[in-house]
Amino acid sequence: MKDMILCQRDIPRDQLRYGFRASADVGCGWIATYNALRILGKRAQPEALIRYYERQLPLLHGNTGTAIWGPAVFFRQHGFRTKLEARRERFDELVAESQVCILFYYWRKKWKLGGHFVALHKTDRGVFGYNTYNNSTAPDPYGDSLAEFLKKRGYFGCVLLGIREEETP
Repeated sequence: MKDMILCQRDIPRDQLRYGFRASADVGCGWIATYNALRILGKRAQPEALIRYYERQLPLLHGNTGTAIWGPAVFFRQHGFRTKLEARRERFDELVAESQVCILFYYWRKKWKLGGHFVALHKTDRGVFGYNTYNNSTAPDPYGDSLAEFLKKRGYFGCVLLGIREEETP
């Protein structure tokens, strides 16, 4: 896909600031939204997405990242049909019925705990994620089952947002 952000760490620290911090550190929410829009074939402007999300949590102003409900609110406000799912056993079904998804999950590495947003879509070759890892250089293959991928990686507290364009009558 053209114009995707594959690794937020590649964004120069002095560009696309999110609050007082670098998008390379806390920008995964707006980046997942950007990538989801690109998968849908829509134009997206990083600066506009950053401003939108900074206003969503005005006191925090993007400094702690994006609110877990942020992408769902964004896509609903822009006329898309959305569905949120927290039961991992239903993730594969939601991926199959959606044009694009945004996954939120928590990760733990020793004493460090963090959260991350990733844009996903299913192709005939399986599910692919965008901006999955700190060193991603291409869409990351998740295999045929998102639920199995998450289980193997040990991610927890997962929420999946399914997104579809409204169908015109």
